[in-house]
Amino acid sequence: MSIRWTYAFVDRPTAHLDRACAFWTAVTDTQLSELRGDRDEFVTLLPDGADPCVKAQGVTAGEGGAHLDLAVENVPGFVKGALRLGAETVAEHEGWAVLRSPGGQVFCAVPWHGEAVRPPVVRGSRLDQVCVDVPPSAYDAEVAFWGALLTDWDALPGSLPEFHVVRPPVGLPVRILLQRLDEERPASAHLDLACADIEATRAEHERLGAVPVSHGRHWTVMRDPAGGTYCLTGRDPLTGGLPRHSGG
Repeated sequence: MSIRWTYAFVDRPTAHLDRACAFWTAVTDTQLSELRGDRDEFVTLLPDGADPCVKAQGVTAGEGGAHLDLAVENVPGFVKGALRLGAETVAEHEGWAVLRSPGGQVFCAVPWHGEAVRPPVVRGSRLDQVCVDVPPSAYDAEVAFWGALLTDWDALPGSLPEFHVVRPPVGLPVRILLQRLDEERPASAHLDLACADIEATRAEHERLGAVPVSHGRHWTVMRDPAGGTYCLTGRDPLTGGLPRHSGG
């Protein structure tokens, strides 16, 4: 199904939304839109000279995380197709819908408003990926679902056996990484940034109030000032791919 634009959502508890927005606007070199929603829970991070691809949401339950918005020309048609592939409806709103994948990850179908210009790399990094953390029992179904739903995207194995990349056509700003967890727990998601130099980006983020949590093969797990975790990854911020010398 054709996706015309993608948004990554920073989901954080309402009490910490201001703190989250201050950090993520600094990281992405953006300004905040006016608040929207019945509880002023939605806000868009607006770049200069490009179309936005990051939004934030204040949530009233849980610790938050991340989710993906898929912008399409025909929301009802897209929703019907997603339901046929195994998604469930979480909520229906005027003009848009909240869905849940077979593995349990929430995502939204929203109308496309003509967005086409991708924001640039900011000081060597770019927020470009929503990583869905999937329990082992649901991983194969989740991989099959996203591959079938996003027919014009490339779905392929990642650099490690527990990863599967779902890469959009050139020009769309946010891609999907599916990660198989080691334990059975509900699906969740976090944001990933592609970094030309992880250590330089980490130092900048620490100056803005984030703290490192752990280190992996090509990534560093961080916690933002609002308490949400995200990853700095050693991928090319222009292409999203791993450097050739990485072996991935």
